[in-house]
Amino acid sequence: MKSNDYISWNDYFMGVAKLSSKRSKDPSTKVGACIVNTKKRIVGIGYNGLPCGCSDDEFPWNREGDFLDTKYPYVVHAEPNAILNSTEKLDDASMYVTLFPCNECAKLIIQSGIKTIYYASDKYDGSDSNLASKKLFDAAGVKYINLDSKEIIL
Repeated sequence: MKSNDYISWNDYFMGVAKLSSKRSKDPSTKVGACIVNTKKRIVGIGYNGLPCGCSDDEFPWNREGDFLDTKYPYVVHAEPNAILNSTEKLDDASMYVTLFPCNECAKLIIQSGIKTIYYASDKYDGSDSNLASKKLFDAAGVKYINLDSKEIIL
């Protein structure tokens, strides 16, 4: 008789996204993303961090201050990193992400062919960026589903 003590696919893939987020050097917001094809195979993983070749010690991680003294002009979000790290075309793929995508990431997700977003947190719900993301996803037919995966502790 098989074991009944195993996690769901959603918890598994969100667990991979959460584990990936732990690679981020961001002291305030660690985000991870995992892209899965239609055969339930992981084809891309990413986390928020600086572009390749840029030292984590030479760029700021501040949230406040003059724009060029904050992390915002320098950090690549988890979603585009996962897309850029993907090993195949992403048509009809799903993305598991620890934080609901911003509007800039939403555009890249749509362009890549991803059709479903599973997310763990929507802490910016109602913000302009969040509303723009949802408007874009709705217009493009991309589904977004909140997962209650609090049971996955890494």
